[in-house]
Amino acid sequence: CSSDLFMTEDLVIIGAGPAGLAAAKSASPYVSRIILIDNNPRLGGQYWRHLGKEWIDRDIAHFDLETGLTKIESVKKLNNIEIWSDTQVWNAQSQNGEITLRLLRQNEEKVLICRKLIVATGAYDRSIPFPGWDIPGVMTCGGAQALLKGQGVIAGKKIIVAGSGVFLLPVASGLVKANANVVELLEANSGTIFNPRALKLALNLSKLKEALSYLAAILKAGVKPKFREAVVAAHANAEGILSQVTIAKLDRNWNIKKVRTVECDLLAVGYGFTTDPGLISALGVAMKVDIDSNVVVKVNKNHQTSVSNIYAAGELTGIGGKDLALLEGEIAGLSAVNAKVPLRLRMKYLVAKSFANTLKKIYPIRNGWMNWLEANTIICRCEEVSLAKLQYSVSELGASDSRTAKLLTRCGMGLCQGRICSRAVVDLVSSQLEQPASEKDRIATVKREVITPISLGVLAKDK
Repeated sequence: CSSDLFMTEDLVIIGAGPAGLAAAKSASPYVSRIILIDNNPRLGGQYWRHLGKEWIDRDIAHFDLETGLTKIESVKKLNNIEIWSDTQVWNAQSQNGEITLRLLRQNEEKVLICRKLIVATGAYDRSIPFPGWDIPGVMTCGGAQALLKGQGVIAGKKIIVAGSGVFLLPVASGLVKANANVVELLEANSGTIFNPRALKLALNLSKLKEALSYLAAILKAGVKPKFREAVVAAHANAEGILSQVTIAKLDRNWNIKKVRTVECDLLAVGYGFTTDPGLISALGVAMKVDIDSNVVVKVNKNHQTSVSNIYAAGELTGIGGKDLALLEGEIAGLSAVNAKVPLRLRMKYLVAKSFANTLKKIYPIRNGWMNWLEANTIICRCEEVSLAKLQYSVSELGASDSRTAKLLTRCGMGLCQGRICSRAVVDLVSSQLEQPASEKDRIATVKREVITPISLGVLAKDK
């Protein structure tokens, strides 16, 4: 398959969200060609996911879509940036200074070999299992927002937005601006207004302005946010579709104090984000566990990983949002082409990173969520493994870590390869063992040879 083999001495960037776009633009003046790879049909990533030009109100779910569109167009206009959209990397290897990327383009496998790489694959919604989280009508906050941003679709008629973290605000705001009926907005933590760290957030005026704009839209629609409340169970009707949820008032550790029932046909629920390091971990770079238990990439001040010709930017190095991702992308782009990183850029990065870490401390995931579960609650949705089966692997079969539990139950061995359930499995197993989850155990959950599912038929074509 020599016609499907590409070799380049130029820079390759994977991910065309804020970090990837910023990296491409900052590196562009210093190299002859950049290949920008993304699995979406349009540039912008999850944050700047947008409707086509034919939609008049495509900015309804964005705080500042014009900034994103300007960034996207500026990258498109650069003649030395070659954009490979609708392209997935299913396998990656690094050896002897060469990086081999196996790609899926138009349902055909291609092989790209390069010498310098920036990875900016971002993150996805973190889900916490609870009874009924697998029934139709329950989706992540990101899923509800993606339908609105990318398709102009409101996914339900009676909507509850719940979970924890600042992401709840733009999701609820976008929905109410689109005239959706949001009946409840629930934050499991106490919220910034009651947190002593909130002053540090208030000093970031741009973020404060953004948060206030979301809050104003939500309050204008008559939706009052409720704190220390969460959806602890979802219930289906006779057709098997979501019809109501159980909402609990929580104590500080998320243990249930009292409950109430509310009717709805869509639950958008999310508990922050999980980094997506599957691709870069396959390249053998050093990883670590962040303060929010996310597995992230270790980088130096230039966003260079432990493998000298591989750089990482954006959520891969720690969840931080669009503004931090833009700064990290710019630093990684300049560093990858040996250009000087201005001091002002490094200072802005330090401020943004401090802001991001403060948010992680304000919105922790408390262990009380594990008390919401029932014996038959599905933990691994792909393989339909219940809590009872997972606990049995520990109490009766002797599993001493999540990896062993995975082998005994198939938790995390389905189509998503543990992307959804692995963090919950680690937490549940370590809780049952009455010991903290080890860094080794957490890092093991993100390592996989097949990064994106590929059919045997596609592989067979190239043999």
